[in-house]
Amino acid sequence: QYSFKEVFGTLVAQKELFEVVAKPLVEDLIRGKNGLLFTYGVTGSGKTYTMTGSPGDGGLLPRCLGMIFNSIGPFQAKRFVFKLDDKNGVDVQSEVDALLERQRRDVLPVPKTPAGKRALDPEFADMIEVQDQCKVEEVDEDNVYSVFVSYIEIYNNYIYDLLEETPLEPIKPKWNSCNTPGGNGDSIPPQSKILREDQNHNMYVTGCTEVEVKSTEEAFAVFWRGQKRRRIANTQLNRESSRSHGVFIIKLAQAPLDADGDNVLQEKEQITLSQLSLVDLAGSERTNRTKAEGNRLREAGNINQSLMTLRTCIEVLRENQLYGTNKMVPYRDSKLTHLFKNYFDGEGKVRMIVCVNPKAEDYEESLQVMRFAEVTQEVEVARPVDRPLCGLTPGRRLRNVAFQEELSRRLEMRGGPLGEETDQELPVPSFPPLPPCELLDIHDDQTLPKLIEALEQRHKIRTKLAEELARTVRAFKAAFQELDASVLSKEQHLQGQLAHKEETIAGQRSELERLEKKIKTLEYKIEILEKTTTIYEEDKRNLQKEMENQSQKLQQQVSDKRRLEARLQGMVAETTLKWEKECERRVAAKQLEMQNKLWVKDEKLKQLKAIVTEPRAERPQRPSRDKDWEKPAQRSLSPPPVPVTPTARPRRRRSRSAGGGRWVDHKPPCHVPTETVLQPQVPHAITVATASERALAKCDKYMLTHQEVASDGEIQTKLIKGDVFKTRGGGQAVQFTDIETLRQESPTGRKRRSSPSNPDPPEDTPDSEWTDVETRCSVAVEMRAGSALGPGYQHHAQPK
Repeated sequence: QYSFKEVFGTLVAQKELFEVVAKPLVEDLIRGKNGLLFTYGVTGSGKTYTMTGSPGDGGLLPRCLGMIFNSIGPFQAKRFVFKLDDKNGVDVQSEVDALLERQRRDVLPVPKTPAGKRALDPEFADMIEVQDQCKVEEVDEDNVYSVFVSYIEIYNNYIYDLLEETPLEPIKPKWNSCNTPGGNGDSIPPQSKILREDQNHNMYVTGCTEVEVKSTEEAFAVFWRGQKRRRIANTQLNRESSRSHGVFIIKLAQAPLDADGDNVLQEKEQITLSQLSLVDLAGSERTNRTKAEGNRLREAGNINQSLMTLRTCIEVLRENQLYGTNKMVPYRDSKLTHLFKNYFDGEGKVRMIVCVNPKAEDYEESLQVMRFAEVTQEVEVARPVDRPLCGLTPGRRLRNVAFQEELSRRLEMRGGPLGEETDQELPVPSFPPLPPCELLDIHDDQTLPKLIEALEQRHKIRTKLAEELARTVRAFKAAFQELDASVLSKEQHLQGQLAHKEETIAGQRSELERLEKKIKTLEYKIEILEKTTTIYEEDKRNLQKEMENQSQKLQQQVSDKRRLEARLQGMVAETTLKWEKECERRVAAKQLEMQNKLWVKDEKLKQLKAIVTEPRAERPQRPSRDKDWEKPAQRSLSPPPVPVTPTARPRRRRSRSAGGGRWVDHKPPCHVPTETVLQPQVPHAITVATASERALAKCDKYMLTHQEVASDGEIQTKLIKGDVFKTRGGGQAVQFTDIETLRQESPTGRKRRSSPSNPDPPEDTPDSEWTDVETRCSVAVEMRAGSALGPGYQHHAQPK
């Protein structure tokens, strides 16, 4: 479904279509405004019929011409009073120059345009015989009008003049393969025209033939002459398919009369030139339906391309109006849109008639046509046109006509009866005839007296005629003086009215100047406000962008903070778990150590009790060694003791300190002597408290003694070794290569295998065999509580 301003059925009359669509454009044309009317649709949908009409029922074009000449008929100027120049302008000539121009044109052997009184061509005579006399009601009678028509076509994106009289010069014959001249019926094709822009930025066709016409018949004859030259072809969809866009241009020039209402005002600034363009577009078509080939295919491509450019221009205009953008409209992509650029920019009113063929085969094309036509309704391009103000009193033509009629009447009243009385009383043949003047006898005395008498009678009659003539002249002079006085009084009256009107006009001009100054002031204020608004809007946009950036940064910081909090929470949880495990391990180790100490004290107390309570006389003998070694073998539930290892385990690889070379033994002042059995012994060493360049220059080996407190509270000594080498700058540098660690551990007791809930086992249990000092010392030396390999298995010297 599509919506339009007006929808006409298949049986609508041409008159009704003209009344709704074209009549407002003709009224605007006479009022000095431009208009554009074009028919649009698929091929074979009736565009040419709508524009031209049929015999007995004229279309829009003949009805527009008839309405124009019905409205301005009595007010038309004589030929060549208005003269079009070659720059889309118009000049005005005086009556004398126009008369000379007409005489010069009549002498030239140029084919004249058909006049309205001549016999009409029977091909179009029925089209322009419209019964209803349609005319514009309000026509300015103080203006004179002239109509100029031109007819062009746009074929393959080239502009051709259909009214141009091209000489039919035959082309030289071409020789064929048989060495015989071919046909020479071809003529030189017409030259394409160029589009130009005038000083008012209006587009026009350079060198286009523009004919001045004075009647509907003459204008339509010019149109019909160009219509015969328009390119049409027979396709599968239309027997007479238009292969070009036809543009019929009607220009109306009008200028005001002078103050006397007799002649045209000779001021070019007061001339108004309006234009009405009637465009018969070629139909859009699909080549797969028309089966076009060769020239027909090329023509169809150019037609569709120009119509597509028209659609694109309308869509860009609509987008600029709806969204406030300023996109460039591609007028120059096609001659059709480039020619009517001014209409789309607002220089006049544009009307489109969409022709639709109800055939089912045209369904898809008709949908596209109506979709585009519906979009064009949203484009508003019309704007008012200011007409020049002449400042003369209206009604000048009527007053001049009334003056001429009154003058003729007065002259007839004054001069008519005198002429009749003279003719009746003194007719010229009333003179007495002259007697015969021949003297035959010398004594004849009758001829001369008769002649003298006749001459005297004639003299009296002549004197009487002279007196009557003088009396008539005096009467005519009196009438003329009376008329002159009447004219003078009228002129004085008119001058008084003119002075009054001039005073009114001066007051209005001053008011207009004041309003113009006020308008300029308001425009200046509006401009300042617009600039201020633009600045504020720019600041607003910048602040919004800055706020968006700050919000983004804030969101980023919040997300980073959340990630950091999550990371810290994970680290805290991990560290908490780690320290909980470490605390549990240390508590367990401490508990084991305390239990071992309690076990040792318990054993000592038991031995002391046994010694105290045992009688002195009955001391048993010490069991043999065999028994001591046999009893532990019976404890199958207890794990075997770890093999005894030395406190200093030899390293598997050869130490770097075994090599030769001189050493720098760096022992800081805070070094604490350990008094251990194993001490580092470095031969040929220079012992220093602070490393110096002088000491390093004498040696090639370096050893730093570092001490720290281990996790169990004992002192741990690290021997950090390295090589000394010279640098490029002449100094010495040390590269560390090896670390040796010396640790000291306190001996601890082994935990009892019995449960702490049973602290007093019987003395005869197998565990009592483990309480001798030798066994405990050996286990304490080789084991350490809390070790992962058992009770305290660890080397005292570990390589790093």
